[in-house]
Amino acid sequence: MKERIRNFCIIAHIDHGKSTLADRLLQATHTVTEREFHNQMLDSMDIEQERGITIKSTAVTMRYTASDGLDYVLNLIDTPGHVDFSYEVSRALASCEAALLVIDAAQGVQAQTLANLYKAMEQDLTVIPVINKIDLPSASIAEVMEEIDHELGLDPDDAVLVSAKTGQGIPGLLETIVKKVPAPPGDPDMPLRARVFDSFFDPYRGVVVHFRVVDGILRKGSHIRMMAPGADYRLEEVGHMKISREPCDALEAGEVGYLIAGIKSVGDVRSGDTVTDASIPASEPLSGYAEAKPVVFSSIFPVSTEDYEDLAVSIEKLKLNDASLVFEKVNSAGLGFGFRCGFLGLLHLEVVQERLEREFDLSLVLTAPTVLYRVFMNSGQMIEIDNPLHYPDPSQIDHADEPYIRASIIMPDRYIGPVTALLRDRRAEDYKSVYVGKQRVEVTAELPLAEVVYDFYDKLKSVTQGYGSFDYEPSGYRKGDLVRLDILVNHERVEALSILVNRERAREWAVRACENLAKEIPRHQFKVPVQGAIGGTIIARETIQAFRKDVTAKCYGGDITRKRKLLEKQKEGKKKMKMVGSVSIPQKAFLAVLKRDE
Repeated sequence: MKERIRNFCIIAHIDHGKSTLADRLLQATHTVTEREFHNQMLDSMDIEQERGITIKSTAVTMRYTASDGLDYVLNLIDTPGHVDFSYEVSRALASCEAALLVIDAAQGVQAQTLANLYKAMEQDLTVIPVINKIDLPSASIAEVMEEIDHELGLDPDDAVLVSAKTGQGIPGLLETIVKKVPAPPGDPDMPLRARVFDSFFDPYRGVVVHFRVVDGILRKGSHIRMMAPGADYRLEEVGHMKISREPCDALEAGEVGYLIAGIKSVGDVRSGDTVTDASIPASEPLSGYAEAKPVVFSSIFPVSTEDYEDLAVSIEKLKLNDASLVFEKVNSAGLGFGFRCGFLGLLHLEVVQERLEREFDLSLVLTAPTVLYRVFMNSGQMIEIDNPLHYPDPSQIDHADEPYIRASIIMPDRYIGPVTALLRDRRAEDYKSVYVGKQRVEVTAELPLAEVVYDFYDKLKSVTQGYGSFDYEPSGYRKGDLVRLDILVNHERVEALSILVNRERAREWAVRACENLAKEIPRHQFKVPVQGAIGGTIIARETIQAFRKDVTAKCYGGDITRKRKLLEKQKEGKKKMKMVGSVSIPQKAFLAVLKRDE
C-alpha cells in the first residue's frame, strides 16, 4: 500500500497560481463534485477568500487511477506564497517527499520562487518545475525554460507545461507526480511515530490534530501519547482529510490524516510534536520544526477590560492554528492588561488581528509595531528591547544596535532607478545588481529591518508597477542612533503610539505622525494639540480645531455688546471643558501614525 502513496506540496511566488492548480487537481481526481466546487477550495478562511491569498497550508487526500491501471493516494499540501508566511511553507515541506515548483509563464522566476526552492533543497525533496499560465498572450515559455536552467539549476526538460485556469496539461502533471514523486519511507512494523504539522480547535470535538504517520500504524480506539507534554488520550476518530473529514479504521506509515481524541487542553498540542502508542511508546521523538523567530512586535489589548479573559482564551486557540505566533502577558497604565505578541511581518500582524476580531468576536487596540533592538548599557549589560516603553534613560546607554536584513529584489531593468531611490530613502547599504535574464535585474542590499516593516513592500509594488518581487533574510545587528519618539495628545502621552526611530529621521516621523493623527482624530468641543516629543523637547505639532456652535445665531440686529457677552460666556464654558475633556482616539489613528506618504 505504502508504494502507492505520494506526498507532495505546491510552492511558488505570490499569485503564480498555486491555489488554482490545487483546484484543478481536485477536479481532475474527482475529489470534489462539480456541485460542491468553488474557486480556492483549500482556502477555507474568509480572509483568504476576500484577499485572494493563501495564509494557511492546507492538506487534502486525493485518489487517482494512473495510466498503468493502479490506484494511487495523493496527499497534497497547498502553501502560502507571501514572505510573511514562509514558516508555514517550511513546515509543509517537512511532511512531503516532493514539491511542485510553480512558475508563472509571463513573470518567470521571482524572489520567493528562489527562496522556496532553497527551502525544498534543504529538506532533500524531489523538485518538479511546473510552468503555469501558458494560455496567456504574454507567456514566454522559452525564456522561462532558460531561467529554470540558469537561475534554478533544474533540468528544463523536466518542466511540465500547464494552464491551471483552463485545465490544459493537468492529466500529464498527475502522471508526472505518480512517476517522479518517491514513495514515502517508514516501516509499518516499527512502534508508532507520527509528526503533528497543524491543528485547530473544534468547539464540539476539542482539538483536531493534523499529522503524518512516519512509522507504525495508528488505529482507531488505541491509546496514544503526545510525547512533548507526556499526555495520554484514547483515540476517538482517525481519518483522511478530503474536503471534509473522512473517518477510517487505521492510517499506516507514509499516510497523512487527522485524529480526534477529546483533547480539551490547548497546551497539550504543539506543531512538530510526536504522537506515539501509549502501550508500546517509541524510544525517541521525531525531530520537530525550527522555532519561528518573530521580527515585528506589537501589544494587543481588549477595548473593554472585561474582555481580557476572552482574549486570553482566543489567543491560545489561535496559537494552535498558527504556530508562528509568540505572545506573553503585559500590563499598561493606559490600556490595562493585554498581550505582547511577536509576528513574522506586518501582513501576519494584520491577519492575526482580523482573525481575532472575526473568529472570536473581539474589539482590539494594537500598539505601533516595533522590531527587536539590542541596547548596551554603560555598565556593560546588554538588554533586548521590543517595547518602546522599556527603552532606558539615554544617559545610561552606551550604544544601541538595530537588526538588519539582506533584501533581494527582482524586477525589470527599467525600474532600477526608482528602486535604488527607494532603497536609499530607507538607509540601505552595500548595493549589488546582477542581470538574471535578458531584461531582468536582481538587486541585493542590506537595510534596517525597521525601515522594511511598515510599508516597504507596498511602496516597492507601486514604484515597479507591480513587477518587483521581494524576499529577505536576517543579516545580524549593526550600530544605530536611536531615540524614543512620544506622541502627546492634549498634553498627555499616549503609550500605544510611542515608537523607537533613528535620530536623523525623528523629526520627519514626528511631523508625519502628527499630520496623520490630526486627520484621524475626530474634532471635539475644544482645541486638541497633537505633539511629537523626544524626552521633554517638542519637535512637531498639529492642532485639531474645535467645533464651534454659533451662539449668536438668534441675535439679529441690536447692540454688538450682547453678541460679545454670549461669545465670552461660550469661551468660559470651553475652557472648563478643556480641563476635564479627554480625547477619544479611534483604532484607525493607531495605524495612521505608521503611514509614510512620500
